[in-house]
Amino acid sequence: MLRVYRLVIGIILLITMTGCGLFGDDTLHIADVAANIDQYVGQDITVAGAYINKTGSTTLSILAAGVSTLDNGFDAQPLGDAIWVDNFSEELKLGLHRPGDAVYGFVKVTGRIEAGSFGEGGAYTHRIAVTNAEIIEQINRIEYRIDNQPLAAGQVSLHELYDNGATYNGQTVTTQGYYFWNSVIYVLAEGIAVHEDGSSPQPVGKIIWMEGFPPDKSAELTIGPNNSYVWGKVEVTGQFQSGGGFGHAGAYTALFQVSSANPIK
Repeated sequence: MLRVYRLVIGIILLITMTGCGLFGDDTLHIADVAANIDQYVGQDITVAGAYINKTGSTTLSILAAGVSTLDNGFDAQPLGDAIWVDNFSEELKLGLHRPGDAVYGFVKVTGRIEAGSFGEGGAYTHRIAVTNAEIIEQINRIEYRIDNQPLAAGQVSLHELYDNGATYNGQTVTTQGYYFWNSVIYVLAEGIAVHEDGSSPQPVGKIIWMEGFPPDKSAELTIGPNNSYVWGKVEVTGQFQSGGGFGHAGAYTALFQVSSANPIK
């Protein structure tokens, strides 16, 4: 997969805005702070940059000059020097890019610069203890969701499967939802959220790990550039399992093993 440099224009804009004072305050750019970090230790400052957050086997919470990703939005990597960030708002993360393995986007944060040992293995010598944050690059999304209503006779709604998984454990069931694949995540979701231009889809709501979706049916769904993702509304039949520990990083509480599938137009 190609690596694309997202947010590069944003970097230029941020440097220009901070240099010209267009924020209307004393906002600094992360590149300037990182280059002269010792002079800011113990101070409360406001900094603009690209926030990157990862959880799971590798934990990351940093502010950098920018972000590079693969063409499916995965594998977000910082550009330039970075500073560790603590106390960033979980609510604000919902308004940033969330391809599935990370959260990233341009933000402005206020907090105290502290020296020490931060992050995994103490890899970062300074951090920003955030007291306030706001999004510079607001991501507007359109959501497509299935209704929480009974399906046809013999079918079980995804909401019912998710909420009462133990009741259907080990059974073969038919349900409907939004299939999502991006080479790392294979799921059946309550919905899909996309950017206003249709890019960067991500599963939302109640999500079940799914395996065995037939490739020929994927061709009838929405396919991303360079086959970077597939998504669409589907009806699937297969064996349902509950109990947790399924899928990527064992993060899913249920598994659906597909035996047949049909796209829903």
